[in-house]
Amino acid sequence: MFMRRLVNSFFHRLYHYRYRLIRSYMENPHRIQQAQLQELLLFAADTEWGKSHFFHDIRNPEDFRQAIALTDYEDLKPFIGRMMLGERDVLWPGQINWYSKSSGTTNDKSKFIPVTPQSLYKCHMRGSWDTMTLYYHSRPQASQFADKSMVMGGSLSRFEPFPKTIVGDVSAIMIQHMPWVARPFFIPDFETALLANWEEKLEKLALAGASTPNVVMIGGVPTWTVVLFRRILELTGKSNMLEVWPKFQVYTHGGVSFTPYRHQFQSFFPSPAVDYQEIYNASEGFFAVQDNLDEEGLLLLLNNGIYYEFIPMSEWEQSNPKALSLAEVEVGKNYALVISTNSGLWRYLPGDTVIFTSVQPYRIKVSGRTKQFVNAFGEEVMVDNTDKALAEACLLTGAEVREYTVAPVYFQGNAQGGHQWIIEFAKEPSDLQAFTRLLDLNLQRINSDYEAKRFRDLAMLPLRIQVVPNGTFHNWLRAKGKLGGQHKVPRLSNHRNFIEEILAQVGP
Repeated sequence: MFMRRLVNSFFHRLYHYRYRLIRSYMENPHRIQQAQLQELLLFAADTEWGKSHFFHDIRNPEDFRQAIALTDYEDLKPFIGRMMLGERDVLWPGQINWYSKSSGTTNDKSKFIPVTPQSLYKCHMRGSWDTMTLYYHSRPQASQFADKSMVMGGSLSRFEPFPKTIVGDVSAIMIQHMPWVARPFFIPDFETALLANWEEKLEKLALAGASTPNVVMIGGVPTWTVVLFRRILELTGKSNMLEVWPKFQVYTHGGVSFTPYRHQFQSFFPSPAVDYQEIYNASEGFFAVQDNLDEEGLLLLLNNGIYYEFIPMSEWEQSNPKALSLAEVEVGKNYALVISTNSGLWRYLPGDTVIFTSVQPYRIKVSGRTKQFVNAFGEEVMVDNTDKALAEACLLTGAEVREYTVAPVYFQGNAQGGHQWIIEFAKEPSDLQAFTRLLDLNLQRINSDYEAKRFRDLAMLPLRIQVVPNGTFHNWLRAKGKLGGQHKVPRLSNHRNFIEEILAQVGP
């Protein structure tokens, strides 16, 4: 016990030093961002991308904006595909062997983001250390390195066309590269943490959690964490998680909004002493961390190998939208995020939208996506996914759809959540139950994140369909004063406002 306390004391001092560095860029954000841009350009100047965009001639952010158009995954996909096959010096120097796998784009089930050595250690891993730094600064009594923390990671696999390339969730890549000094403080063993079979992994995580009373921290997407906690309580017969982990201090969460889950977590941990710290870590980079646990807003990490730009909402529909620098943003306005990173993403649109809650220092909150979506459980379902899944179900069953919309059904008590579809058919399927099953399977096939959350009904129940009479959507649009060609039914929303209004048109 004495040795553990000594180690924790060492990390306290280490984090105190790191916090001083964080404070320096909080106080000099624009100088730090200019330096990040110059460093990225210098490092990649002799790559294929750097040469074709004349990186050697770029002197300032305006030159950078002029030299490179905004990009998305479809723009960079051909370059990334070549990199995954072993080509060197394409978007970033050297041969890149690690790729973070996340939900698909308009054409693909999954997308693959390069994880260079620089992005791994100077962005993702550094972001994790920054998270701990900011937590220890806020809570001097923290004891993550005197007790145990639990990790819930993804899995890794080899890319068959070029086996030197490894693909997997960014969490799994970070676990695989966790420094030896930190490993003794985490459960479960890393072989378990990286298991590909989610059902087996969750059971082993639950067994490890049930038998380790000194867990003080866990990190993960709320969806899976809820499933894990329920299983631990089944195994132990306890009524809440504080009876299992009496020393528990903090849950670190990200990936989906925590708002629908907060009440459940407070029942798992019925104590105001338990903290909830939000992070913004995506496949493309570790962007922000909640530094003040008592206030909304995540501190933008400005010195971790990412140069940021922001597109105002008024520009989103423009063919050539104007992006603003950090110095030009305003509190309370919605911006689409644009990033250039040490993973070889250049003026890249990850699709997230943010609102600044503060500019001294720069803090943000994630406000949504630039396109319609449902991401209540980490499934990241896009309109293109649902359109394709529905079209294929109709093709196979002979059904015809006039209008539809989709919204989440959040966890209620011990019941899992899922998706509710409201569909107005022009021609109903002869067997609605079979149509529903087919639609759910199609969506799993198209979207890998939805497929993962639907595995064995562990995190999400099958989608359910409510058929509404002809004219329901028309009447709803009329009631809102939005009849006309320019007004369209929202296909997906991450809240239930629209769907409840539509159902109100139908009545009980």
